[in-house]
Amino acid sequence: VKFLNCKKQINSFINSNTITNNIQCFRFIHSIKDNNNNKTASISWIDSSLIPYRIKPYLHLIRADKQIGSWLLFWPCCWSVALATPLNQLPDGILLAKFLTGAIIMRGAGCIINDLWDKDFDKNVDRTKDRPLASGQLTVPQALIFLGLQLSLGLGVLVTFNITTIYLGLCSMPLVIIYPLMKRYTYWPQLVLGLAFNWGALVGWTAVYDSISLNHMIPLYISGVCWTL
Repeated sequence: VKFLNCKKQINSFINSNTITNNIQCFRFIHSIKDNNNNKTASISWIDSSLIPYRIKPYLHLIRADKQIGSWLLFWPCCWSVALATPLNQLPDGILLAKFLTGAIIMRGAGCIINDLWDKDFDKNVDRTKDRPLASGQLTVPQALIFLGLQLSLGLGVLVTFNITTIYLGLCSMPLVIIYPLMKRYTYWPQLVLGLAFNWGALVGWTAVYDSISLNHMIPLYISGVCWTL
């Protein structure tokens, strides 16, 4: 009823001299829209009654219901593997499956690292105040133990690659760790995020050839970083 009354006020805006009432009407309509958006955004399969209560905070911590970050990690791996694959051949499916698994695991680990750094800031931001660490659903020790599990799983995937890829993959960890801090000290945190997210453009090539080819790897890597920006 209030919404319909406001709509009538808006339709008569041109003929109305009561500016204050119309401003209040616009604010009311936008508040309804924002509330509906918040309700929609809060719906997640993690909150289903089928998911055990104790593991829900851990799933929210790694954003298990928002896997776009995993795809952003995985695509550069695909590009690089495809670039390295000889003509008239398809990329190695097992290799791509390992990269996909690693992308999902390491993206989750990255979310934990981010929340550990930002938990005190997240408490004061509407978008992040309900995250498990910021809201107190999980403690720092619990998050660290879960992070250790994630990193161990990631290492388990990494060691199935050749030695060049293993060393190169380990070199990405400093970027993963420092990215959250870049939001505090630079206006270009996305640059560091791009450097981390597109590391797959480097390891994809080495996973195929067990060697480094800067002429192929660097242009693809730079292109991926620019794509992120």
